[in-house]
Amino acid sequence: MKNVLVIHYSQSGQLTEIVNNIVSPLTSDAIQVDYHEIKMEQPFPFPWKEKDFYGAFPETYQQIPQKVKPISLDILNKKYDLIILGYQIWYLTPSIPINSFLNTTDAKKILKNTPVITVIGCRNMWIMAQEKMKKKLLDLEANLVGNIALVDRHINHISVITIAKWMMTGKKERYLGIFPKPGVSQKDIDEAGKFGSILLKHLKENNFNNLQDAFLHANAVKIKPFLVLTDKRANILFSKWANLIQSKGNKNSKKRAFWVKFFSYYLLFAIWIIAPIVFILFLLTYVFSIHKIKKDRVYYSSVKYIE
Repeated sequence: MKNVLVIHYSQSGQLTEIVNNIVSPLTSDAIQVDYHEIKMEQPFPFPWKEKDFYGAFPETYQQIPQKVKPISLDILNKKYDLIILGYQIWYLTPSIPINSFLNTTDAKKILKNTPVITVIGCRNMWIMAQEKMKKKLLDLEANLVGNIALVDRHINHISVITIAKWMMTGKKERYLGIFPKPGVSQKDIDEAGKFGSILLKHLKENNFNNLQDAFLHANAVKIKPFLVLTDKRANILFSKWANLIQSKGNKNSKKRAFWVKFFSYYLLFAIWIIAPIVFILFLLTYVFSIHKIKKDRVYYSSVKYIE
């Protein structure tokens, strides 16, 4: 009997659907699948209010944990052959709920010396968040053996509009009847079971050495060089913004509220003005960066972690 644990946090339900489809091929008499959905002591709203959405930025980026509800003793006292960890990305960082869970003693006990597969459902930039996740799992002495990243396939500025509307209304629908539906496409969600079929073979053999290579052959990860560059540069700026906002007081501080609002305007400016300029510069220097781009593609597609 193989024991598999699925841990995840989802606001809209999209990630829940993804992990359920991935796990569906594992259902058999020889495999027991348990589930733990992370729940906060003080839940985050969905749909978001604009104030709460931007207000969550500093603590998210600085990976400051909040209180989560405990895992059941039945799960806590069981040894698992594999853990599937599904997470959202907020502000280029693992979300507060997943980060909060990973900072608990329960997480340390469950994840230690256990193979882990990360599953990401996000807009488009996940590279640096996954690097933070790799580091966290390494600190917990977990063994990362696979990663699946399902993203919104529409161009950056289209996805910004549709995701923002979804987050603020809670409705996953075609905005104004002309924009595509936000988030990961239903086709990609429905076909996520193919990763479970790959996983099943490796789980039965109790050998995950080449699992990520098999995932990559099934298009589990797609690296876009421009988004890698954007992700890295945005992390530098986000670090400065998070520190600045945190220095203005607690969440009820008027000074902090002013800077959070200012940050929201800056974010729009960065997306609509700075990002296109960076993209043009990226295209102009592409030929001189081919070697590094190829190297980055191999590394960020992998489960390796290099400080």
